[in-house]
Amino acid sequence: MERGTLGSRGERYNQHGDAMSNPAEVLAVLAGHLPELHTHAVSGLWVFGSAARGELRPDSDVDVLVEFDRPVSLFEFSRLRRRLEHLLGRRVDLVTRDALKPQMRERILNEAVRAA
Repeated sequence: MERGTLGSRGERYNQHGDAMSNPAEVLAVLAGHLPELHTHAVSGLWVFGSAARGELRPDSDVDVLVEFDRPVSLFEFSRLRRRLEHLLGRRVDLVTRDALKPQMRERILNEAVRAA
């Protein structure tokens, strides 16, 4: 399979035909689309969870923390999530800092890797 092609279950594959599981690959895809992401009012983007730890499985989603440079509507938020899912070829759990559960906030912020 070519780099960036999608498998039958929606996983994005690298140049070796392996499901994208390396944090560097996830970050590279996001970094390669920064100008587009900024048009969605994104001022900061971090990856956390299994994607940040290099533990993605074929059925894993990608956890993404986002900061916006202006208030966004629920429609805009959902549109960004769908766009990220398309770019990464995986389900995306998109959250804002304010939406983080207090008991998980510190762990998430400590493991988060900045993508944009």
